[in-house]
Amino acid sequence: MKQVSNMANTSNGSLASLLLLFTISAAITTGAAQFAVQSQNLEADNVSVVEGETAIISCRVKNNDDSVIQLLNPNRQTIYFRDLRPLKDARFQLVNFSENELRVALSNVSLSDEGRYVCQLYSDPPQEAYADITVLIPPGNPIIETREDLVSEGNETEITCTSIGSKPAATIRWMKGDKELKGRSNVDVTYDSMYTVTSFLKLTVTREDDGVPVVCIVDHPAVKDFQAQKYLEVLYKPEVKILVEFPVGLTREGENLELTCQIKGKPEPQQVNWMRVDDDVPSHAVITGPDLFIENLNKSYNGTYRCVASNSVGESYDEYILYVYDALTTTLKPTTTTTTISATTSPPDIIQDSRAGAEAQRSVDHAVIGGVVAVVVFAMLCLLIVLGRYFARHKGTYFTHEAKGADDAADADTAIINAEGGHNNSDEKKEYYI
Repeated sequence: MKQVSNMANTSNGSLASLLLLFTISAAITTGAAQFAVQSQNLEADNVSVVEGETAIISCRVKNNDDSVIQLLNPNRQTIYFRDLRPLKDARFQLVNFSENELRVALSNVSLSDEGRYVCQLYSDPPQEAYADITVLIPPGNPIIETREDLVSEGNETEITCTSIGSKPAATIRWMKGDKELKGRSNVDVTYDSMYTVTSFLKLTVTREDDGVPVVCIVDHPAVKDFQAQKYLEVLYKPEVKILVEFPVGLTREGENLELTCQIKGKPEPQQVNWMRVDDDVPSHAVITGPDLFIENLNKSYNGTYRCVASNSVGESYDEYILYVYDALTTTLKPTTTTTTISATTSPPDIIQDSRAGAEAQRSVDHAVIGGVVAVVVFAMLCLLIVLGRYFARHKGTYFTHEAKGADDAADADTAIINAEGGHNNSDEKKEYYI
């Protein structure tokens, strides 16, 4: 019996222990659930503010049961207890106080104000929510520099853009005209936890880049549209183009020729020369800077004329082929002809030719000949039509003299006997046919 009693006591003790453990576990779970629900009642938001501006800190309570709200600074000093301000810092001002919110403004924010602010709710148990203030330091004006002020076409240049003293680090982008370019950036941290960012851009320039702005754009949460720009200065050899001022059309003997050399380069070409390939320029030709004038043309002047221009970068030229036609010896019907002369530019593999108007003249002659032939063909067709109609109308009609004189006979037999050229004269019968 004693053994059975001991077993019963042991069983009861184990059951009591299980019940106690279950009760404690349930209590802990209930308390944790209540705490989880209560911890959602107090809310606060992080704040980013530019140095010198005003930060708003808001402690919000849902379903408040008249518990007290207070705000602490990062050093755990009370800034506001309900609507009272124990901290003697006039930059903190009460914006709103109610049973559901404590809102405070901090003006003229400095870097030393950065940190974690604490909202406390005196509930059971007490609750806390955190508002982290991040102070933004805008960068200084970006500084843009080039390795050299003047760059010759085809060469590479490097442009740098520097953003100094910002927090956080800025981002730098590059634009050339309306095209975005990619640079290489380097970030340095200074002793006071500020950031300096330098971006490097390398590009190979062409003559089309001369005068084009290269823009350095600084992106930072504290500023907008922060940028600096630099205009490219590109040196390039001259562009040469020969223009025919006179004549318009074919060049003929006895006429004058006037050519102008149009030049563009950087720097401006200092020297312009006219020459005749494989021969000398006519002795009476007049050269005035970029202009060439030759009067009273003759066929001995035929040849290739070249305009050469040079500057410190290089030399370029354009060519014009002169071909002198015979002078006009006949008087033509006055016509109005518009001829377009197309000048060429470097490279000189496409050369102007004064014979360019010959094709137009041949086209006019062909048009006249074609018109005459068309008129002749049309006249012949009209004549054939008239003759055809005439022959069609008189087809099968002819006259004979076989029964001549038979009109006055009394009967048929008499008519046959009296007919001129009757059967007796049949061998002398004559016929006429039209």
